[in-house]
Amino acid sequence: MIFNGNTNLMKYLWSPWRMKYIQEHTYNKIGCTFCKLLDQDDGPNNLVLLRDENIFIVMNRFPYTSGHVMVIPKEHKPTFEDLNSQVLLDIMRFSNESMRIIRKLYNPQAFNIGANIGEAAGAGIADHVHMHVVPRWNGDTNFMSTLGHTRVLPEELEETYLRLLSEFKELARK
Repeated sequence: MIFNGNTNLMKYLWSPWRMKYIQEHTYNKIGCTFCKLLDQDDGPNNLVLLRDENIFIVMNRFPYTSGHVMVIPKEHKPTFEDLNSQVLLDIMRFSNESMRIIRKLYNPQAFNIGANIGEAAGAGIADHVHMHVVPRWNGDTNFMSTLGHTRVLPEELEETYLRLLSEFKELARK
């Protein structure tokens, strides 16, 4: 809920679901968030959609848009330069497959694909390189994100996860 009274007053967006993230990531900075996912069972709790020999695909817990996924090498490396050619090929191949699946399910008008290499570049998890695949629609950046610095997502994460999961399971069978 946003309270927009007098423009001189602070604006509040209550998002109590973020407290779990804040507590886990601010107070328990032990180990790599991505590497920890490799030791967990897949499901809505960790948002892992696919595991392959060299990579895994996970939904972004704090997405820019619905359907935002990350293609992550299993090997813990800070930059693409440290990965071998096969892993690099798999990252690109599965980024492309992710676009195909997201396009089929969400019909985006465009995509942003990329990586933030290092903390200075904006990487939230700088020690484990990963590729973002972000579906985009005309108008998905509106006054809420531009002025309110707030993202509005039209679908719950668990619902997005379940929609994507069946397609990624089919991809894993290929």
